[in-house]
Amino acid sequence: MTTKGNFSSLASSIQAVASPFRQYLTDLHDTYQGAMDGAVADYIPELALADPSWFGICVITPKGQRFDVGNCDQLFTIQSISKAFVYGLALEDHGRDYVTSKVSMEPTGEAFNAIVLDEETNRPYNPMVNAGAIATTDLIKGANATERLKRILDMFKRYTGRDHEINVPVFLSEKSTGNRNRAMAYLMLNFGMVP
Repeated sequence: MTTKGNFSSLASSIQAVASPFRQYLTDLHDTYQGAMDGAVADYIPELALADPSWFGICVITPKGQRFDVGNCDQLFTIQSISKAFVYGLALEDHGRDYVTSKVSMEPTGEAFNAIVLDEETNRPYNPMVNAGAIATTDLIKGANATERLKRILDMFKRYTGRDHEINVPVFLSEKSTGNRNRAMAYLMLNFGMVP
């Protein structure tokens, strides 16, 4: 790195530390750190083991400047956050028209894990409910499941700037309790919405 690059990096770091935005995040974190209104998910046994006091806020600007406060280095399973990423990859692979022919973009008014499809089209209502996530995952291109999973993990890395891995204990925990998701997949298979 050149001297100019070093000064630029140093100036950027100093600006990030002194930023009013960092103070805003710190104040926000301090305000909500003690909020314990929710509960960790217990319908997946492994998730019930998470420490409910973990709380962090991290913002990365379009220029790559990182602002964080709290437990930002604590690894966690991304769960439903993955739905938006996988939907984005399905759009990259097939385009909007094809993807929306398989998964609608309508609110459901139902729970995220409801076993319900659009009565007229047999499509999941949107990619953010479990049925929609199953359908969009099925749209990811690849010669086999291993290749499709690799593409998804590569995409996570591209979108987030870091490697991701499968949390095997959480996977096995979800697999042992995933009858509802399997029922949704079989329902969509019955209607020809997934192969």
